[in-house]
Order: sequence, then structure tokens, then C-alpha cells
Amino acid sequence: MLGARRFIEPIIELTVGWRTFTLSASERFIGPIIELTVNGALGLVKLIRMNDIKISIIGAGSAAFSLALVRDLCLTPNLEGSTVCFMDINEERLKAVYTLCRRYAEETNVKLRLEQTTDRKESLQDADFVINTALVVGYSGYRAGWNLGFKHGYRFGGSLHIMHDEGFWINYYQLRLFESIVNDILDICPDAWYLKLANPVLAGTTFLGRKYPKLKFIGLCHGYLGVFYIASVLGLDREKLAFKAPGVNHFIWMTEFRYNGEDAYPLLDEWIEKDSENYWKTCQFSEYMGPKAVDLYRRFGVFPIGDTCTPGGGSWPWWYHVDDETEKRWKEDPKGWWRWALEPSSVDRASELMKTAYDPSVKVTSVYPPRKSRESIINIVESISCDIPRVFQVNILNTDSFVPGVPRDFEVEVPAVVSRTGVKPERTRGLPKALTSYLLRDRVAPVEIELEAYENGDKERLLDLVMMDPWTRSEEQARNLLNDILALPQYKEMQKHYR
Repeated sequence: MLGARRFIEPIIELTVGWRTFTLSASERFIGPIIELTVNGALGLVKLIRMNDIKISIIGAGSAAFSLALVRDLCLTPNLEGSTVCFMDINEERLKAVYTLCRRYAEETNVKLRLEQTTDRKESLQDADFVINTALVVGYSGYRAGWNLGFKHGYRFGGSLHIMHDEGFWINYYQLRLFESIVNDILDICPDAWYLKLANPVLAGTTFLGRKYPKLKFIGLCHGYLGVFYIASVLGLDREKLAFKAPGVNHFIWMTEFRYNGEDAYPLLDEWIEKDSENYWKTCQFSEYMGPKAVDLYRRFGVFPIGDTCTPGGGSWPWWYHVDDETEKRWKEDPKGWWRWALEPSSVDRASELMKTAYDPSVKVTSVYPPRKSRESIINIVESISCDIPRVFQVNILNTDSFVPGVPRDFEVEVPAVVSRTGVKPERTRGLPKALTSYLLRDRVAPVEIELEAYENGDKERLLDLVMMDPWTRSEEQARNLLNDILALPQYKEMQKHYR
């Protein structure tokens, strides 16, 4: 639990009559606006307060993410004065990110205490919030496994634990990292909130929630922002929008859609009838409102949101991806969507951004203008530390049947009120029966098999996971793929684990 609000280096603006005086003090204090009498005149003292919380970012070497987080911090006055500790094992990238973010805070004239370290335990000292964005195997790890998948007859499309960024070899190292971080948190800063952005959110939230019941944590994913994309296509003001999109991570569906208090699904239906065909002529492949998403809406009666049916969530379901011709008919191209990972560009955009850190002729704020991102991370930090109750889309265990039909010890994604008192998820109406059945078969069952294999180091159970893939045609095919991935030289630790 966070203690009393702590503020540092307050600035005092004193107004007496028409004159304004600016005072400062170095001592820590807690206090609201106060009244002060000077020469018989009553003045009001406005305390511009700076919050003394510490945020530890694990895997801070991502320049784009870390800068976006600092940008949001700089645009959140309640959190001015916070400490941000960047932690990454890549010292070169870490230094560049630190420099980039320091310059951004200076250019926006916002007081933040920024730190950098390659020592995770040092980063966790006195932390109030721990944000994990780290990816252990890197994008080269994606390619290594996926290329073996192609070799053995697997393809993108509903292949959630092989041809996806949550492949079992990726998840193994992520789960190991999650455990290591959580054990350090419980030892060093047990009252800190752990905000888990790194994939797998579905398996990771389920695993951590079961194993560490005392941990204060939520999983976060920005897939729900797909609702606002729908609103933009329909020409709706997002500020007048209300929605519910429950489910499990990467499998959420818009069960409520309201605009100005009225049901907005008729507006969506009208767009589908009158405008969708023209829209599809020019839209991108694997689009949030492409023909595949609309077909799923017609099939199940609720609209798929975000990565539910896009390559970012595994291109579920498989039947739109049986061959290249079928994908073309549905305007799907998951292989093209993942081209940035399969065929890395010679231009490293992250490196280009980090060059800005050391170029004094370029203002960081000209590259990243001071506009808030749509990510909820800093808003959640503010809601908890400043006790500002707000509703966010979060990933937590389904302990109170927040999504009916999903096991109570399994992850769900639902709206929740977040404040200093914690996270209070909303009990939703759940999903249509048919969708719940697919959810149990394609999302819950494979994760249960994967976690059993992981916790017991059971290679045969891991084989069962591969056997569940929609593109597996024989045990021989599955075993050959599994053996080839386990034989990769960079995965020796995983090979020893699965016996």
C-alpha cells in the first residue's frame, strides 16, 4: 500500500491583491491550498505539488516505449517529481534511452528524477510501480521458430502457440523472466504494483495469478483500443462513446456499443450495408474492420475487437487462412503483417530514434510532440497513487466470474475501477455461448496444457500442445517440429527443462 502522498521541492504562488509572489522551500510537506495573511491582506497560497513515487521499467531499452511513457508522465501534472528508473541488460541502448528521456523532460520543463541501471534489483529498490516490457528471445527468436514452422507445414492463422509471437519457445523464456521478476519484487518491494505489458498476457496472468496470490498486479494490452478505430471509421466522437469488450486477452468482443447513450450497433450495421465494400477496396490487409472481422460479427452477433482476429492475436480462426487464395479472398495477409519480424529492414527505426538522443541540433519534442499517447499505463499509476478512481481495461484472474463460463482461476480481460484501494473488476454478461465454447477450446485448453508442461518440465505434454495446433496433421509432424526447435543452440536451457 502506498503511504501518505509525498511531495518534494514545492513551489508556492502567493497572491495578495493584484500582486503575485513566488516562493520555494526545500523541505518535504503535505498540505492543500492554504491561507496566509500579509500586512493585514488575506492571500491564497497555491501549492504546486510533486509526487514522490518511483516507477521501475524492466526492459527499458525500447526507445519508443520508454519515451512514450516519459512523455505521458510529463503531461500528467499530478506525477511531476516522480522517479523513473530505466533498467535493461543492453547498456548501450539503456544509456541512449536515458539520455533521450532526460532531454524530453528538460525540454518540457517538467521535474522528473531519472535513473538508469543494468541491475534489476537496484532498480526495484523503493519502487512503487514495476512495469515489465522485456522480451527475452528478441525478434530473432520469433524468426528462428517460425522458419522451422514453415519447414514442417505450419502457417499463420489460429496457430496460437507456434506461428504467433506467443510460441511455446518464446513463452518458456518469458515465464522464466516473469517468475524471476516477481520473486525479486516480493523480496525487495512487496507493496509495489506490477504492471505486466510483456507477452504472453494470457498465459502469464494465469500463471502468476495462481502462483503468487499476494502479488499486486494487472496485465495490460492495448488491443481494446480497436474500439476507437471503429468509432473513427464511423465518424463518431470517441468522447461520447461507451463500450464493453470482455473475454480473455486477444479474444475480446464488443458486447455493448453505445454512442450518446444510445445503442450504436445500428450505426455499425448501416456502415456494413452501405459503405463496407468501398472501404475494403482501399483498406489494409488484416484490418480491424476488414471482411474477416465483419464476417465474424455476422456469425456470432458481437464484433471482434483489436487483435482478436488479426495477426497481432494469432489470426484466429484458422478457416480464413487455409491457403493463400482463401486469405486473399478475405483480404488477410498475416505473413505480410509480420514481415517486419521475418525480414528485418536495413533501417533500424529504433536506432534512428536513439541517435536523436545525442544530436543537440534536434529537439526531442519535435520528433515526439507533447501529446498524450492512448496507453493507459501512466493514467493507472496516477489513479492508484493519487486516488483518482477511473475505469480501465485490465487482465486479471476470473476470481468472481467476471466473465461467466471462464474458469475462475484463469485470466480474463474486463473493465475495472482502479484507485488507491486497488482494482475492482466489473462482472460482465460474458460472451455468446458459441464464442465461450471456442474460447474454452482455443484459448483456455492450450494454455492449460502449456502451463502443465512448463511447471512439470514435461516434454510429452509440450508435444500435446503442438498436437492441438490446427495445422498439425500427424504426431510425426508435431514431434519433428518440437525436436527441431528444442535443438536450436540458443535454447539449450529449454532443452534441459523439457524432459
